Amino acid sequence: MVTTVGTESTFTKLVQNLLTLEHDAIAAYESTIERLENAEAKQQIALFKGDHDRHVQELERIATNLGEPVTEGGDMKQLLTTGKVAMASIFGDAATIKAMRTNEEDTVAAYERAVKHPEVTAEARPIFERALQDELRHRQWMEEASSRL
Repeated sequence: MVTTVGTESTFTKLVQNLLTLEHDAIAAYESTIERLENAEAKQQIALFKGDHDRHVQELERIATNLGEPVTEGGDMKQLLTTGKVAMASIFGDAATIKAMRTNEEDTVAAYERAVKHPEVTAEARPIFERALQDELRHRQWMEEASSRL
């Protein structure tokens, strides 16, 4: 999937769309945790989900400071992110992790663009940079894990 998150014309819309993307990611992580058989992989995915939970908290704080409503959940894309994981799980843990890695491509791209957004605030930039580093770490682990499971 290709995301357009990070291309918004306003910072407010960027924050709202990042929140939606994070809620979609959390749903996919929960679906993955339910489906994985490998205990070590399940534990690592749960840790990564914790990073996404933190991203939501930080984004909600930014939205609140902007006086904007907080996005409570994902959108239609959630069906795609969780559906991809569900279908891949038929083929085992490696396929499930590969499906999650493709979801990570969207979050990496979104945060790469968010860090460079022309309206990013001094408060938000380090938050976006940490989130990007998290997403890069998640993607790398998924690339390596999918080849050894």
